[in-house]
Amino acid sequence: MKLGVLVISHGSPDPNWVNLVDDAIQIAATDLPDGLPIVASFLEVVEGRFIQDGIDQLEKQGVTELIVIPLFVSSGSTHIDEIAYAFGVKNTPDKETDLKPFRLHSHVFFGDPIDDDPVIAQMIWDKVQGLSLQPEREVILLVGHGSIHDGFRQRWERGISSLSSRVGKLSGLKASDYALLNPDSVRQKVTNWQERGYDVIIAPLFLSAGYFTKKAIPSRLEGLNYRYTGEALLPHSLLPYWMSQQILNIMGSMRL
Repeated sequence: MKLGVLVISHGSPDPNWVNLVDDAIQIAATDLPDGLPIVASFLEVVEGRFIQDGIDQLEKQGVTELIVIPLFVSSGSTHIDEIAYAFGVKNTPDKETDLKPFRLHSHVFFGDPIDDDPVIAQMIWDKVQGLSLQPEREVILLVGHGSIHDGFRQRWERGISSLSSRVGKLSGLKASDYALLNPDSVRQKVTNWQERGYDVIIAPLFLSAGYFTKKAIPSRLEGLNYRYTGEALLPHSLLPYWMSQQILNIMGSMRL
């Protein structure tokens, strides 16, 4: 048996987005056993580095036991569902997909997305705590992509709701809440809190800065007063730690 790791994220046409993911994975590798091959692959956009490319690269190195880490922020993502199906982790997808089963010979150990991990809660608070001026009259609002699809939306809501509670306890602010872009509740949530007399701090729940942090969220809030830096999860030293710990936990359960 030979063990290998494949980390999968969505991908972006922005090279900086890709570089941030690559950098985090390289740092995570330093906490893993020497010689353990770890490859970053992407669902879309990044030519030559798609998921099948990553599988092929690892299996050419003799990998027979494959740990797959889905580097996505929510189990409510339809991409998690289709990737798990394409790896044979589930027999049928919960939503129709164009993603075909991957060509592989390895035994797959499929990890978990971020969801409400306490480490991620610390990352979120680290990113926005400098915006806090009067904690007793502030609310932190986590904003995520969400989903319009039944079943997936509920998974999104469970994860981000729990994560919001964790961030709220860490922050010491008066309240914490969440909003989704799909279905859109961002402007309504901010307005509701402001009408109750609170200042709103926006914390985007996205892996790396891009269209949603720079365009989508600000466009929903045009004309409103709020505090927002647009900083996504990456870069942050705790994300490589989250990855390495998940990989090590899976390795421990394998009893290799």
